[in-house]
Amino acid sequence: MNQKILKLENLLRFHTICRQLHSLYQRRMLAQWRHVFSSAYLVWTAQLYPQPWQTHALIRTALSQHRLLVTKKEKKSQKSQLSSTKSKKEVEVWIGMTVEELARAMEKDIDCVYESLLNTAVDIDSLEAHSHLDEVWIKEVIKKSGMKLKWSKLKQDKVRENKDAVKRPQADPALLIPRSPVVTIMGHVDHGKTTLLDKLRKTQVAAMEAGGITQHIGAFLVSLPSGEKITFLDTPGHAAFSAMRARGAQVTDIIILVVAADDGVMKQTVESIQHAKDAQVPIVLAINKCDKAEADPEKVKKELLAYDVVCEDYGGDIQAVHVSALTGDNMMALAEATIALAEMLELKADPTGPVEGTVIESFTDKGRGPVTTAIIQRGTLRKGSILVAGKSWAKVRLMFDENDKVINEACPSMPVGIIGWRDFPSAGDEILEVESEPRAREVVHWRKYEQEQEKNKEDLELIEEKRKEHQEAHRKAREKYGTLHWKARSFIKYKIKKQQQPLKPKEKAGGDSNVLPIIIKGDVDGSVEAILNIMDTYDASHECELELVHSGVGDISENDVNLAETFHGVIYGFNVNAGNVIQQSAAKKGVKIKLHKIIYRLIEDLQEELSSRLPCIVEEHTIGEASILATFSITEGKKKVPVAGCRVQKGQLEKQKKFKLIRNGHVIWKGSLISLKHHKDDISVIKTGMDCGLSLDEEKIEFKVGDDIVCYEEKEVLAKTSWDPGF
Repeated sequence: MNQKILKLENLLRFHTICRQLHSLYQRRMLAQWRHVFSSAYLVWTAQLYPQPWQTHALIRTALSQHRLLVTKKEKKSQKSQLSSTKSKKEVEVWIGMTVEELARAMEKDIDCVYESLLNTAVDIDSLEAHSHLDEVWIKEVIKKSGMKLKWSKLKQDKVRENKDAVKRPQADPALLIPRSPVVTIMGHVDHGKTTLLDKLRKTQVAAMEAGGITQHIGAFLVSLPSGEKITFLDTPGHAAFSAMRARGAQVTDIIILVVAADDGVMKQTVESIQHAKDAQVPIVLAINKCDKAEADPEKVKKELLAYDVVCEDYGGDIQAVHVSALTGDNMMALAEATIALAEMLELKADPTGPVEGTVIESFTDKGRGPVTTAIIQRGTLRKGSILVAGKSWAKVRLMFDENDKVINEACPSMPVGIIGWRDFPSAGDEILEVESEPRAREVVHWRKYEQEQEKNKEDLELIEEKRKEHQEAHRKAREKYGTLHWKARSFIKYKIKKQQQPLKPKEKAGGDSNVLPIIIKGDVDGSVEAILNIMDTYDASHECELELVHSGVGDISENDVNLAETFHGVIYGFNVNAGNVIQQSAAKKGVKIKLHKIIYRLIEDLQEELSSRLPCIVEEHTIGEASILATFSITEGKKKVPVAGCRVQKGQLEKQKKFKLIRNGHVIWKGSLISLKHHKDDISVIKTGMDCGLSLDEEKIEFKVGDDIVCYEEKEVLAKTSWDPGF
């Protein structure tokens, strides 16, 4: 600005000097010709050419006005620049956002996005509100709209300090003392595991079990006449309880593998061997039912060789004891073999310091709340101890043994029932003792936080995968419609939208019949786990969807009934009760409650319920068959009707039933008969060996000699689900 003013001032000064010089020259000329001009002329000249002092005043005024104008213009330009920078709005965008999302982020109408993409490579006609935009086009829209771009980033939470509880370091060998062995009895279903344990415990556990099969892990402390103590875990042998057997193998020192001498190696026997190998636990072989006439212990030993289970008789290191759980033969020999192996293993534990253990089973008990059966592995558990297991914690209110006798403390290798849990810990969870209740809450909160973070990570991965799928589908759609005329594209989109119209209420009701929502309630956590594991094998969703609404431990409650009513589901209870009030409420609300005490009965019932949801299958039942021996036609009015001359070869032909025409093994017609005659008489039934003439309800069908006519009826048969749970 200063340079412009200086230039103007110099120009005006130069102009003033020129005017002054010109005025001086005029005065000289006037002095010479004074006699020619009058005074009036002089006055006029003075007015025509201003005096120097007047010229300076004019210049000052002009300069001040020019400075004012220039200053105002510069202020205006600065304000316009500031306003232009302030008006640029920052828009937060992300990769793969849709047209609608971009318009919402810009606070503009969707049409604004479409206008910005005009005269670009984007096909505007194919763009919908939910269409995904590429990164290039997002930038283009923001640029043309006069806004600033800002890519959004996921907010990273501050790294939280690990508050989890962990096991103590290895104990000083000087503090270790001998402990009792923990022995798990494993084997195939009905090979006599529980009966064998009965003889050792001198009880009748097997007689009290539903269906004669074990369906829980039982933990028992057995005292032998010699004074030795052994903790036994009795695992289920049924195929459904694989997870329980695996859990039993993980917490044990020795596995007693029970194999029936009359049955040999079976499926769950092989599975038990695999569990023992995975857990690196030694095996003692108990060949049971040796009192039977058809028993063959040597055959069992030879069969086990195929699975690397080599007995001492065959040069291996596995002890084999021939026993009879029913008569009690050689039971003490089995116990002595177990004790001998335990002595070789030199089992020791540290009875001091905070408790460490494992949850064997968890269940609910009226008046007691959540209860767990646990094996103590380190330390001594006492009343008032604060424990953490999984995402639950407890202040021990009461402890009891397998006979429900209250105990004051539990040492290593001892099975114990614990009361005082705030929530259900899962079977298999690690038990750790902490110093206080606030510390227990802190550990549980941390574990829940970790689980939530893991779930969020999985969800983000799934979202990213879905986003890529959508982008790929959008790209393919653009390629597909890119070469079409806009009218053709519009017509295709119209047809797609028509197909995607929402179902009517009646259609929805019909569609829901192929969904079976269920609620599972069990007596213990392991039983529910076993049922859910079986449900994971369900592979017939194309027939009927199996939807798990809720699962839990404990008796069936009013909440379960209300939930089943909401989802139109069925409640399955395993070893639980439903009171009269609950059953009446369920009957009033139209909710089915199905209670079972044997797991495979429950699964069979579930299969039947799934089958009832399937549409009936129409089956054809043949009534009679006839061969065409001749063909001819008859005239009825102005029409010629083809007629087949037939002989009944099998069964009978009934006019009212349905018929089909078979040629070279292929069905070429199905329908009804117009007429059925024997000679010239109309009849309704033609029996085996009789000749007849018949005509069909479709005139265009031509008969050929050698064709077969089959008379049949259709019957609706209940469909059966194709799901096979494996037992």
